[in-house]
Amino acid sequence: MPLPQLSPRRPESHKGDYGRGLLIGGAQGMAGAISLAGMATLRAGAGLVTIATPDVCQSTVAAFEPSYMTLGLANDGEGRLAKTAHRPLVEAAAKSTAVGCGPGLGRSHDLVKLVERLYFELPQPTVFDADGLNALAEQPDILNRAAGPRILTPHPGEFGRLVAKDGPMSVAERRERAIDLAVRCNAVVVLKGHQTFITDGTRSEVNTTGNAGMATGGTGDILTGVLVALLCQGLAPFDAAHLGVYVHGLAGDLAAAELGQVSMIARDLLDFLPAAFKSLGGTPEV
Repeated sequence: MPLPQLSPRRPESHKGDYGRGLLIGGAQGMAGAISLAGMATLRAGAGLVTIATPDVCQSTVAAFEPSYMTLGLANDGEGRLAKTAHRPLVEAAAKSTAVGCGPGLGRSHDLVKLVERLYFELPQPTVFDADGLNALAEQPDILNRAAGPRILTPHPGEFGRLVAKDGPMSVAERRERAIDLAVRCNAVVVLKGHQTFITDGTRSEVNTTGNAGMATGGTGDILTGVLVALLCQGLAPFDAAHLGVYVHGLAGDLAAAELGQVSMIARDLLDFLPAAFKSLGGTPEV
């Protein structure tokens, strides 16, 4: 299947034409994850980006990047989002084009319930990753009750929890189960890893970019941001996943070519995303 493309940017366009991304996550000690996701959303072309994070993390998150906005919400006393964050999150999502939920979120009973409500209440296209997926895995009966389009981006461990499968799976079994999960949830599943597998239950793609240098903390958070940005710019969920995974891996390949695989860190991908997009030809510079 041909790689999807973003539409060319019109000379008279403004930031409102490229969508508003909302990223939900972060906790005390894990502010970097949601910050990486927010920076990636900007680098991948979203017009406006807001990070919703616990109030105790807000200044740290804001310090990473002046180009996004932050929304500090009540914390639970242990540095994670409190259950009372639900209403302001729904209000913020209502002003957003696409949402990403999970990087650095942390785990608690209240977060399980908060993620559940967001999953089946938000009509906006939403990417669930990291602890957002872990929260969903604790209540698998809601996975077919989404209020809008969903992209799930598990690594193999998170995927095993989502499908209630302990122990290793072969590549073929993981892909078969990913297709089943996509059908059951009416969602796009991005099964991350070597040759990331993307499926909506009907169509499937195997990604050809990326390298072992990307096996480092934070690269999945970058992918979440890229996917949110592509959704903000009007791509359908499967197309956003197909293009986003490819560009994310290509940025990793460009980084590895210059820096080597051993010394790569997730933030390096942000520096190479512009070149990755530019190399696509029909895709505009961002």
